[in-house]
Amino acid sequence: MHQSTDPYVRVRGAREHNLRGVDVDIPRDALTVFTGVSGSGKSSLAFGTLYAEAQRRYFESVAPYARRLIHQIGAPKVDSVTGLPPAVSLEQRRSTPGSRSSVGTVTLLSNSLRMLYSRAGAYPPGAERLDSDAFSPNTAAGACPSCHGIGRIHRTDEQLLVPDPDLSIRQGAIAAWPGAWQGKNLRDILEALGHDVDAPWRELPARDREWILFTEEQPVVTVHPVREAERIQRPYQGTYMSAHRYVMRTFADSKSASLRARAEKFLTDSPCPACEGRRLRPEALAVTFAGRTIAELAAAALTELDGVLASAPPGGEAARVLTEDLRARIAPVMELGLGYLSLDRTAPSLSAGELQRLRLATQLKSGLFGVVYVLDEPSAGLHPADTEALLSVLDRLKAAGNTVFVVEHHLDVVRHADWLVDVGPLAGEHGGRVLHSGPPAGLADVAESATARHLFAPLESPERPRPVREARGAVRLSGVDRHNLRGVTAEFPLGVFTAVTGVSGSGKSTLVGQALAGEVAGRLAEPGFPVRRLVEVDQKPIGRTPRSNLATYTGLFDVVRRLFTASDEARARGWKAGRFSFNVPGGRCETCQGEGFVSVELLFLPSTYAPCPQCGGARYNAETLQVRYEGLTIAEVLSLTVEAAAAFFAEVPAAARSLRALEDIGLGYLRLGQPATELSGGEAQRIKLATELQRLRRDHTLYLLDEPTTGLHPADVRVLLRQLHGLVEAGHSVVVVEHDMDVVAGADWVIDLGPGGGAEGGRVVASGTPSEVARTPGSRTAGYLARALGV
Repeated sequence: MHQSTDPYVRVRGAREHNLRGVDVDIPRDALTVFTGVSGSGKSSLAFGTLYAEAQRRYFESVAPYARRLIHQIGAPKVDSVTGLPPAVSLEQRRSTPGSRSSVGTVTLLSNSLRMLYSRAGAYPPGAERLDSDAFSPNTAAGACPSCHGIGRIHRTDEQLLVPDPDLSIRQGAIAAWPGAWQGKNLRDILEALGHDVDAPWRELPARDREWILFTEEQPVVTVHPVREAERIQRPYQGTYMSAHRYVMRTFADSKSASLRARAEKFLTDSPCPACEGRRLRPEALAVTFAGRTIAELAAAALTELDGVLASAPPGGEAARVLTEDLRARIAPVMELGLGYLSLDRTAPSLSAGELQRLRLATQLKSGLFGVVYVLDEPSAGLHPADTEALLSVLDRLKAAGNTVFVVEHHLDVVRHADWLVDVGPLAGEHGGRVLHSGPPAGLADVAESATARHLFAPLESPERPRPVREARGAVRLSGVDRHNLRGVTAEFPLGVFTAVTGVSGSGKSTLVGQALAGEVAGRLAEPGFPVRRLVEVDQKPIGRTPRSNLATYTGLFDVVRRLFTASDEARARGWKAGRFSFNVPGGRCETCQGEGFVSVELLFLPSTYAPCPQCGGARYNAETLQVRYEGLTIAEVLSLTVEAAAAFFAEVPAAARSLRALEDIGLGYLRLGQPATELSGGEAQRIKLATELQRLRRDHTLYLLDEPTTGLHPADVRVLLRQLHGLVEAGHSVVVVEHDMDVVAGADWVIDLGPGGGAEGGRVVASGTPSEVARTPGSRTAGYLARALGV
């Protein structure tokens, strides 16, 4: 008799990160949502265990030689996983995509559009038919030779390079040159070449000024430097580099973000004159479809592109097949609320949520069957109106015969689940247990679940009821013309909590992160301007390597190292603070160079990381670890959680202040030495906010936050809101771009953009108190805000 297969994925003994030997059974062919407070271990279970194990098994089927060419994550710490199909991961990648990556390349729509122009385009009489590569700005065959397919060129001029012509070269007239010895070196070379470096720049002959700034020559001369009397004067051979050459080389080649940013100040960015910003060769731009060039269709919103394709006149079998394929690929992107994007929109300008939804739309078209999709907060950055479309997409993935695992905080998504895995009860070492695994209704009986308290008995907002705060002045923006904002006028009241809302792509981040931030930054030094400081808190990583961590970013580690340096043992040995840094030679373990682990290359298997055999993961050498502060070594202090460290350093004011700010914002579960690479975007944003809170000043500060509740459980949102409203009570101003209607309902002022996204947005639809905006006809936000307000 045929034995039916087990319909469950069964996990036994999962110990990844803070999971405590978790056993859990999860049904296949269902929508399962993993919930729990931030840091509880839900991602460790969904991604660190289930997806990692599925990937490991897949790689075992790949030829050993090919495995070496694929980036593999190590095997998860788990006893066994049975019933696990192949898995596809759609994570919120925090890394920045390349500037040549675009909506078209992410969704593969560009490939189909190029094929359409190649096979079914209208060519000029006598023109040779082009291959699809000739329509790509990322290939040698298609890219405009003048701008190399970028579409824009960077130039500079004398006014940018020399902002103050009254200064002499010796006084620093050429502002674009590097500072310190490099700048002095170039000035000395010019003097050796016979140029007057002491005359005001404007008095130098025009021909000399042109050569000094723009020559491509690099003459080598002998320089006799004039320095302090006591230093030995040795002549040397110096090579001249013009200001233009230095700026262009730094901008193109420097690995330093700060040097590139400085060089960019001396450049103007303008459309390429050869291709007029269209990025392609003339041959490709001469081909049309439905009367439009490929550059015109790539720049159109996807909704407009779909309309053009739908109304295109019939043009043979190739045109029909390719047009239908394109429309089928565009449909799920529009369904997920991204129809306002254009194919040429660069990937770095997209939010993490937009990128993930684009990849999700691509998967819908792929038609895979019988796989596990593991998604990381797909509702991130979604307006409530767009969340409904997301739920239908998840249902379609499931209906196609797939299993869908979603790590999610949005309660509408949680309620929609077939199965719920709630991890907790708290974060870090206080979490890591499965509190409930079953249908959502069963969670109501789990008393220790923070999710249950919000899912079944929504609590009143801690910020309501209270009277709406009165504004103390305002920052007014008028005629804002940027991206899809067209002549927008908006007023941001000061001394209150302001929420900026609107569907995805309506222009919120442009209005706040660019227009408002730029206006305020430019007026901070203006006498009488009410705002004295501007603080922007985003979700970018606090560091890109494991060497950056919570303690180093907040400045807490400097305090800790000073405490160890002041100990009797350290003073007796004559050690300075650098001895207790794991980033420099001296006190660190040289076997792992302060990393705490070593990479073990297994040739045909995934590289794995093991604790350093010399220091056992402590990061320091044995001699350094002999010094103790209050009984703990420096390595043991770094392994403390914020919560434990707050008790340990209670009598050290400088440390206690930092730790209290981190605790107050709900990060007590993080370890002091936790690498920056292990932190989520939401955690990184809260660390930045805590760093600001610990050095709170009295000067009126404007805090700008872009979706601060992304990645936060409702319980964590309440903690964060308490801090943000505390800033307003202390006399500061807070502006948040936000989709969480409970947060918006607790604001003093709301600015709603829309009504749609892209070309259909970019206008202020409503502005006023939450109750006023909730009554505004024509606002996509109004109905959801009214529900949150209970009106």
